[in-house]
Formats: sequence, C-alpha cells, structure tokens
Amino acid sequence: MNTRYALFALAAAVLAADRATKLWIEKTFELWDTRAVIPGFFNLVHTQNRGVAFGLFNEDPARWQQLTLTGLSMAILVFLAVQIWKGSGSPASRVAFALVMGGAMGNVHDRIFLGAVTDFLEFYAGSYRWPAFNLADSAITVGAALLLLDMWRPRRATAEA
Repeated sequence: MNTRYALFALAAAVLAADRATKLWIEKTFELWDTRAVIPGFFNLVHTQNRGVAFGLFNEDPARWQQLTLTGLSMAILVFLAVQIWKGSGSPASRVAFALVMGGAMGNVHDRIFLGAVTDFLEFYAGSYRWPAFNLADSAITVGAALLLLDMWRPRRATAEA
C-alpha cells in the first residue's frame, strides 16, 4: 500500500475509534454520569465541551465561537491532508500529521453534529483533576508530541553530489 494511503487509513482509524468510544459513552451513560474505574485515579464520565481544549470558554454559548472553532479545525484538516498527500516532512512527522488529522476529524464531527465535543476520560489524584478528554484529544496530543520530538531530533548532514 502507498504510504500516503496508509497515513490516511491511520487518520480514518483514529476517527473510527473516536466515534465508536463516544457513541458507546453516549449510549451507556447519561450526561454527567460518572463511574469510577480506578478509584482515586480514573473515572469514565460523560461530559459535553462547547469550548476549546480543557473546557476553556465552555460556558460561552456564542454561535460565532462554534463557527470559528469549526472553521479553524477545517482549515487545519486541509493543511494536514495536503502535507500528507505531498509527503512533506519525515516519516515520523507524517505519522504525527495523520494522528492529529484523525483526532481533529473526530472533534469536528462532534461540533458539527452535536454542537459540543463528547469527553469521557477523567484522571485525578485527590482534589486535583485533569479536565475530561477523549480519544481524539489523545491522538492530537500524541501527534503534537511526536512532531515536537521529530523537530528536536538531530538530522544527519546530507552529502552534496
């Protein structure tokens, strides 16, 4: 299989896994239900986030916000698709592009069809809680970290012919 098609397949797999987990949460949990998986550390919780990362601006119901976030996400998706299609960057950066693309597609789907992103993974220790997130957010984070690591990795000098 062509590398670019494998990368698009990876993005599609992230989208499919994200949609499947969100559908399971939406069907199994009432909104705001919480179930301890590892008491004192990890819960499954059904939340809806209308804002951006970590619930920022979640309380602002402005329609312009949804349109702006969706439009920005769509522009990023186009950029990532072009980078994958052109074969830009190292193999690691192309995998990172695919992970970010798949995660962004999952969250854009929620924004367009639900008006909010479904989050359900909640980690905490005592009173310290990490904001709930989802599989798409995880793929975006792993992709971004992979891009950063790839940028900091030393490159071999190419011999001039």
